[in-house]
Amino acid sequence: MIHLNNLTRQHGERILFKNASFQILPGSRNGLVGPNGAGKTTIFRLITGEEHADAGEITCGKNTVIGYFSQDVGEMSGRSALQEVMAASARTVALGEEIRAMEAAMCQPMADDAMADLLARYGDAQEEFEHRGGYDLEARAQAVLTGLGIGPDAYHRPVESFSGGWKMRIALARILTINPDVLLLDEPTNHLDVESIVWLEEWLASEFKGALLMTSHDRDFMNRLVTRIIEVAGGTITTYGGNYDFYLREREIRREQLLASHRRQQEMLEKEEEFIARFAARASHAAQVQSRGKKREKIDRSEIPAEQRLIRFEFNEPPRSGDDVFRIDNLGKVWNLPEGGEKSVFGGVSGTIRRGDKVAVVGVNGAGKSTFLKVLAGQTEPTAGSATLGANVNSGYFSQHAMDVLDPKKSVFETVQDALPTATIGVLRNLCAAFLFQGDDVDKRIDKLSGGEKSRVVLATLLARPLNLLILDEPTNHLDIQSREILLEALQKFTGTVVLVSHDRHFLRSLVTRVFAIDHGEMIPYEGDYDYYLFKSGQKGQAA
Repeated sequence: MIHLNNLTRQHGERILFKNASFQILPGSRNGLVGPNGAGKTTIFRLITGEEHADAGEITCGKNTVIGYFSQDVGEMSGRSALQEVMAASARTVALGEEIRAMEAAMCQPMADDAMADLLARYGDAQEEFEHRGGYDLEARAQAVLTGLGIGPDAYHRPVESFSGGWKMRIALARILTINPDVLLLDEPTNHLDVESIVWLEEWLASEFKGALLMTSHDRDFMNRLVTRIIEVAGGTITTYGGNYDFYLREREIRREQLLASHRRQQEMLEKEEEFIARFAARASHAAQVQSRGKKREKIDRSEIPAEQRLIRFEFNEPPRSGDDVFRIDNLGKVWNLPEGGEKSVFGGVSGTIRRGDKVAVVGVNGAGKSTFLKVLAGQTEPTAGSATLGANVNSGYFSQHAMDVLDPKKSVFETVQDALPTATIGVLRNLCAAFLFQGDDVDKRIDKLSGGEKSRVVLATLLARPLNLLILDEPTNHLDIQSREILLEALQKFTGTVVLVSHDRHFLRSLVTRVFAIDHGEMIPYEGDYDYYLFKSGQKGQAA
């Protein structure tokens, strides 16, 4: 379907990949992985024609429809949500209008040759219209919007009234509704809650029949959908047959084999060099020395690819808090709406968060998860009841909005220094390095950082402090899979208390010991892990 042959692409002096080849076959499910900056987005842009390779070629089957979802959704205005989604299928809509016009023309008398020509064009248009899913376009657009959390009551709302995260969902719905032959998805789960992620997972697995190439930081999502991994790393592209977990195991096996082969080659080269050095001055061995020298020059030297840098940090043992970290009594929160009136977020919440608990707060988007965390963190006052902090509790709060309050004019180093004013320069530099800010990177200004880099800065300033309670609102949002695993491992070892919101099911499944579910303004505690919550709440499919 799409063949990428001997591609070479470099940005400035840096070669992303050289003489790289792979194929996207009809119906195949491919995961695109690699460290940040390796060239994953470049692959998408090469396929769509937004960028061009320095060498090599890309061939695509005739009439192949390609749909591409990226994090850059562009401007949206002047339409309702439903109209915006259907507008992406402009060619399909135009075909429908052409078909109706041709059907009207057929009712008029005309010469046989003209009728034959019209019927031929009508047949071609009808075939393409059906191929593009034109007969159920509006129903499909409505179904996709609903699955992504935008229900019938919001179909006709102007797109300008939606927040950035919801606009991302509309942009994703546009691409899915096209019903393309090849679907390119760049981090499709970033702005979705768990319910929407599960719907998208099931839709891609059962409804979508085309080929898929995607990147995702959601390990479960990747594992359940892809059957082949395409890795962009170390200046090359390597394919692995299997899902993400298989790729991790196979990559380690291949690396060990490469290391063993490299060691054997180095030992052989050392022996050749030792022989040449020993007998170079002897005329009786001149022919052998010359022969071995030529042999050594012809050897294709194996290279060991550099290890990907990962976040590395460990918590210091936090000070011990009292046994009861939070006593929650009849807690409630009501927001005053801008247009007037009130909205009850949750109410009548009572319970206790104990020392050492790892609590996940779950619920659909808009249920009040982030508001609940804000109340616990003291970022907003409750409308009713109380959440009383226990003895000797030192808390830290992470949210996506925390990145917005970073001083854009300060450097990474200055920001970390502000959080730890008594630390030495050496300690601060080591902390920055642990979060992948090494060398000149520590002097980068905050306003020059990506979302993931800002997230790492906030985590660095938070996790380096002597805290025994962490309140974390989507801490994994901008982290890649490897960085999420490192954070997960650290939180598993953390002996303090954690209350968090996350849509990463693997993260929740591997960490939490209790679940608080917010549902229609009520909070229901589940005294068990995430799988226990899914089972008891009747959502077994998400645990499968």
